[in-house]
Amino acid sequence: MTDSNRVPLYRTIWRWHFYAGLFVIPFALILSATGAAFLFKPQLDRWEERAWRGLPTAGAVDADAQVAAALAANPGASFHYYRIPEAPDDAAVVHIGLPGGAMRDIAVSPQGRVIGAADPDQRISAWLSRIHGTLLIGRAGRLLVELAASWAIVMILTGLCLWWPRGRGAAGVVWPRLSLGRRTALRDLHAVTGFWVSGLALILLFTALPWTEVWASGFRSVRAEMGWVSGVQDWKGGADSHAAHDHHAMAAAQPAGPPPQARLEYIVLRARTEHMPAPAIIQPPGALNAFGPPNGNMWTLTTLTQNRPQVRKVSYDPETSLEIARSGFANKHVIDRAVGYGIAWHEGQLFGLANQLIGVATALALFTLAISGFLMWRRRRPDDALGAPPAARDPAKLRGVAALILILAALLPMLAASLILLWIVERLIILRLPRIARWLGVAAKAPARL
Repeated sequence: MTDSNRVPLYRTIWRWHFYAGLFVIPFALILSATGAAFLFKPQLDRWEERAWRGLPTAGAVDADAQVAAALAANPGASFHYYRIPEAPDDAAVVHIGLPGGAMRDIAVSPQGRVIGAADPDQRISAWLSRIHGTLLIGRAGRLLVELAASWAIVMILTGLCLWWPRGRGAAGVVWPRLSLGRRTALRDLHAVTGFWVSGLALILLFTALPWTEVWASGFRSVRAEMGWVSGVQDWKGGADSHAAHDHHAMAAAQPAGPPPQARLEYIVLRARTEHMPAPAIIQPPGALNAFGPPNGNMWTLTTLTQNRPQVRKVSYDPETSLEIARSGFANKHVIDRAVGYGIAWHEGQLFGLANQLIGVATALALFTLAISGFLMWRRRRPDDALGAPPAARDPAKLRGVAALILILAALLPMLAASLILLWIVERLIILRLPRIARWLGVAAKAPARL
């Protein structure tokens, strides 16, 4: 490529990177911090339940008595599931729905005494999840997070183009030149960090898409149209993501059908031979699920582990307690399995502590990119303008960039919608306001055209 072609292309990529980064920075700071903390959900939950462990075991009662104690302490409550204690001296956790629509985790000692209760919506991990997914503003927050993720993909791809060595040595490309002054060190820190984290960051962004609003709705439609559905979608995403965890409806509903004749204790004994990953739960016949329809007339053993490839279900006859059905991760469609692996990676649970530490390192790198990018902008920004890179003057030489943006827009509907909105605002409003146009770095429309 000749210099005359390279300069406008470089300017355009830089300009896209600038605007994408400026929009993404505040979201990157919030989502990196909350995401890094949420990676340790199992540890956070165990810490909140520390008083429910290491209890005396003398005089222990069976699981049926523990459930009865939890329901007796909460008149009118409905029984949703029994969480099997990981160790003999741990409390059992009975998940119930209260008449007013709230949910509670009731801790019952081995002797059948209620020793504590927790609102699952008020756990530290649940609070972090709400910030990370909705910014605490509901559906509008989900849309903003999806929009930020879409522009973050643009930011990373354009950043890689700007980083591309172009014949330079490894210094400033693979490692930062920290001895050449603040400005060069800051620029290298930003560029080199972006290079090393780009792959992991793109994986995080793409594995987050199934949880989004607009993209996930389209994905669900494509899955259904292409016949890629095998069983219930067991992750929240799309237009019904708010309904996937409708706690009021789950709490208010009562299990359907006659009470089971097989005691819970029989199911617990069978469940222990399955070695289900913790937290393993047993649901009574007719119990509601977080995803999909209620259970049929059967006891169901499953797990709430975030490591999706380990999730499986075993169903038992409500009269004889004998196994009647079994399903697992391998029974899902290959698309759902791919999403499951992605979710487990995104949440840091695919391969334990190493996955969590990689997630934290990725979050720290994104945090570093956001801070260093902001500092570079502040240093370079003139007092009377936003400081956007100058626009290329020959659009004919930028067809490759336009094609890339069109491809990304086709894959990311929120990006496409925002581009259309920006084009309308620029053409109909900003270009007619010379001062604002100059401040934003947009060429103002000539007076003769007004």
